[in-house]
Amino acid sequence: MADGGGRKLLVEVSNARNLMPKDGQGTASAYAIVDFDGQRRRTKTKLRDLNPQWDERLEFFVHDPESMTSETLEINVYNDKKTGKKGTFLGKVKISGSSFAKSGSETLIYYPLEKRSVFSQIKGEIGLKVWYEDEAPPAAATDAAAPVAPKPENAAATDEKKTEEKEKPAEEKKPEEKAAEEEKKAALADAKPDEAKPKEEKPAPATDTTVLPPPSPAPAASPAKRPANSGFTDLEVRPPSSDRVTSSYDLVDRAPYLFVRFLRAKRDPSTDRSIFAKAVIGSHTVRTKAVKCTDWDQVFAFHKASLNSTALDVSVWEETEEKKEDGTTVTGEVSLGSISFDLQEVPKRAPQDSPLAPQWYNLEGPAEELTGNDVMLAVWVGTQVDEAFQEAWQSDSGGLIVHTRSKAYLSPKLWYLRLTVIQTQDLRLPASSSDLKARELYVKAQLGGQVFKTGRVSLGSAASSANPSWNEDLVFVAAEPFDPFLTVGVEDVATGQQVGQTRVPLSSIHRRLDDRAEPPSRWLNLCGDEARPYAGRVHVRVCLEGGYHVLDEAAHAASDVRAASKQLSKPAIGLLEVGVRGASNLIPMKVAKDGTSGSTDAYVVLKYGPKWARTRTILDQFNPRWNEQYAWDVFDPCTVLTVAVFDNTRFKPSEPSRDAKIGKVRIRLSTLDTNRVYMNTYPLIMIHPTGAKKTGELELAIRFTCFSFLSLIQAYTTPMLPRMHYVHPLGPAQQDILRHTAVRIVSARLARSEPPLGPEVVQHMLDTDAHAWSMRRSKANWFRVIGCLSGVAGLARWAHGVRTWAHPPTTALVHVLLTAMVLCPHMILPTAFVYLFLVLTWKYRGRARGPEGIDARLSHVDGVGPDEVDEELDGYPSGRTAETVRARYDRLRALAGRAQVLLGDVAAQGERIGALMAWRDPRATGIFAAVCLLAAMVCYVVPFKILVLCTGYYHLRHPRFRGDMPPAPFNFFRRLPSLADRII
Repeated sequence: MADGGGRKLLVEVSNARNLMPKDGQGTASAYAIVDFDGQRRRTKTKLRDLNPQWDERLEFFVHDPESMTSETLEINVYNDKKTGKKGTFLGKVKISGSSFAKSGSETLIYYPLEKRSVFSQIKGEIGLKVWYEDEAPPAAATDAAAPVAPKPENAAATDEKKTEEKEKPAEEKKPEEKAAEEEKKAALADAKPDEAKPKEEKPAPATDTTVLPPPSPAPAASPAKRPANSGFTDLEVRPPSSDRVTSSYDLVDRAPYLFVRFLRAKRDPSTDRSIFAKAVIGSHTVRTKAVKCTDWDQVFAFHKASLNSTALDVSVWEETEEKKEDGTTVTGEVSLGSISFDLQEVPKRAPQDSPLAPQWYNLEGPAEELTGNDVMLAVWVGTQVDEAFQEAWQSDSGGLIVHTRSKAYLSPKLWYLRLTVIQTQDLRLPASSSDLKARELYVKAQLGGQVFKTGRVSLGSAASSANPSWNEDLVFVAAEPFDPFLTVGVEDVATGQQVGQTRVPLSSIHRRLDDRAEPPSRWLNLCGDEARPYAGRVHVRVCLEGGYHVLDEAAHAASDVRAASKQLSKPAIGLLEVGVRGASNLIPMKVAKDGTSGSTDAYVVLKYGPKWARTRTILDQFNPRWNEQYAWDVFDPCTVLTVAVFDNTRFKPSEPSRDAKIGKVRIRLSTLDTNRVYMNTYPLIMIHPTGAKKTGELELAIRFTCFSFLSLIQAYTTPMLPRMHYVHPLGPAQQDILRHTAVRIVSARLARSEPPLGPEVVQHMLDTDAHAWSMRRSKANWFRVIGCLSGVAGLARWAHGVRTWAHPPTTALVHVLLTAMVLCPHMILPTAFVYLFLVLTWKYRGRARGPEGIDARLSHVDGVGPDEVDEELDGYPSGRTAETVRARYDRLRALAGRAQVLLGDVAAQGERIGALMAWRDPRATGIFAAVCLLAAMVCYVVPFKILVLCTGYYHLRHPRFRGDMPPAPFNFFRRLPSLADRII
């Protein structure tokens, strides 16, 4: 808690709707109990009201503001039995601390009441406002000696006293209300010991066990300071008191590095020349920057596997300048001394220890007059978990080049901005358009580079008195930080002139979380040119839709489905940890000018949810080892982690500015067992103009830790997307446009980061070409459909074999089974479900043992020709010759023609079924009506069991009792009319 300031959490319990009757009289007397961080508050009881209105504000003290995001606010609603005991359960709500709003941005949200167990009968929802306020530290708190430990207890007692005073009525309380109050006081007394304890005294939860042990017995990283390359941002790093499972780099190998920190040097103060230091280990030579103040504070990290010497030589040099007779200046270097370290004697340091303190070392000068110089440095052996690793010059990743460093990125927070154009009034058109008899206007809105227009509305001849109306919605994608203004203008179609425009500040736009209340509408004055400072006004309704999830990924590879508003977020159900261990057998991506050799500078990008992680670039290696570990919170198990490998070309100005793609892996979290470590190698495959090519293999370690198994199972029963996607759905075409807009926004924002994440990387990770035409994808999807129908086809072949007596014993058993089903129909469903259970149990042995990556055979990369691959890699517009484009177009027409015929055949079957009732063919419909009447009479006379049994026996009759021609019902159905003969 900074400077003694405090934080309060305020919960306003507004009302509840449609509660479940629990008192036996069709109603309920509801009250709510709110628990947060060991503190409990209770609302008043609303007697016999299924829609109670409380409007009570409850206050809680936040003991540790830094760990508030890991806390949970729980609201339980009960029916008051007036017996002094806790009443019947009516529902509960759990709200994660990460979704608490700051004071000033709170809003009323209705949460559906959840069940306490599977058998609970719960319905309804409760309206809440939850926000927090930071209090300024009091003036007396400046004294450092003042005790601060009793403050939480005093604050909690004050809050309890305030709550009791609010609940105390003016008249005498009833005995049953007194009993309820006594229960509340007892609960508060039980909670006080927990409140008085500091957060650090809470026992740490036991970490989840894994199937595979950690590969290294080195101690875990200190949770107080997480390594920078762990991929965490300030929004995601949890404090030591958090109950989250912290990453300890147990999924990757600890790579040893030799660290050398140069701090400063001591020399003759009479000189002001620049000095620098050198470190030499075999063939590795590095130098610090040249400074005059003798302070460097630079760290160098040498990968021990690449060292070819057992000694570290450190020397300090002074830059000299000498003027020649011709006036030119020649710079030189003078050694101030050196010192040598034996690598066998260098101490080892674990990150849990404090950083190694630098020491002064005497330099041995080359001459007597240069002795007496000292250098302060520290030398130790650590791993990539060391906090100095990120700021160090790294021997395996190009030193301090910014484009080769590992970084974590956050996608910009995206919102849908909905502009509803209602109507305009008092329009004053430009004078140049006054001679037009008929005018058409439309409204154009612009947000950044997004421009949308409404439909055209004709004014007619009396334009001065017309008030055109549209009632159209224009939906934009807005990214935080928002653009300052939304520009709205009215334009004349005929002349192309602007009637007027206005600007709406995005900071004043209403934020809507659900569909229960429409945002307020407003009238905006339109400004024209200098002759028309007032050009009319436009009536609009504008809001930021916080109830939608802005789609920026392909639907089949979505990694985040949460609503845009933070207040609608639910607590995380698990933690995903990914260790990028290394890659092997990478192909050369850069070819030398002579064509005899090549190189690959590989790095890995991981994307899950809004967080992106990028490993450091390992230069010029075909078998790089990164050994970096990252973690993400998981909110939905049916999401996908995307990992891709790229070749870095941006760190060399002479190379192309687009990083080359090496391969991609997708892993669906629902295929992972919880609390288990998977260490697998995934093939990397890319489509090249010459065909599919294996570009290497990627080794990953993955662990999905589940916080609550019940929450994990419950997630499978909830809708995939937020509620607004179902009550007010967006059209498919509109979703596609908004998704591509969101991708452009994310690409532009990440490209402006340092180091930048190139647009080609972002677009490849987000699958922007998922909807592009590809003959290979079409074939792959076709064979997927065939694979899905293979089971149905196999069942049909088996049924045909039974009907034709291909295997008489099987047909005889089917007769027995048919007889048993008809005579004992109540055993049909139990038998079917038991059979399915046994089949699923039997197939459990053959389940996949680990997450699967890209499947080359499923992708159908071997069944396409060079021309089809070239067509897939061709961009928009096509860059091929006219003859090539014509041939591909003809081939596409032929394929579309076959698909068209298939769709026509499917539609004809459905139209024939409809023709039975439509009397399009009176004779056919008359025959069907007569058959229906005859069937009704037969079914009335003959018992149903006998009818089914006879029908089954007739269908399974021996082939010698069957003819070769199709049966009469089949012929009758084929002769029914369809609508195909009415199409041109």
